[in-house]
Amino acid sequence: MFEQAFKNIDDVLRKEAGCTTELDYTEQSSWLLFLKYLDGMEADKAAEAALGGKKYAFILEKPYRWRPGPRPRRRTASSTTTPP
Repeated sequence: MFEQAFKNIDDVLRKEAGCTTELDYTEQSSWLLFLKYLDGMEADKAAEAALGGKKYAFILEKPYRWRPGPRPRRRTASSTTTPP
């Protein structure tokens, strides 16, 4: 299960980021895994706080959290080009 997940991450990073070797995208893979771990930990702590009638203060602001999941970057007017 994990082997296939890592292979999928590697394939995407190789294609999207222009990485050529595993060493090129080790940092990106590690960061994604860390963010997913942090999300799970914070979800557990938020649920625990809710059960105790308390409010949990998340480490990351809402737009930077894993949930509802990573989203593709939005195109802006400055990032689009017009054909010559």
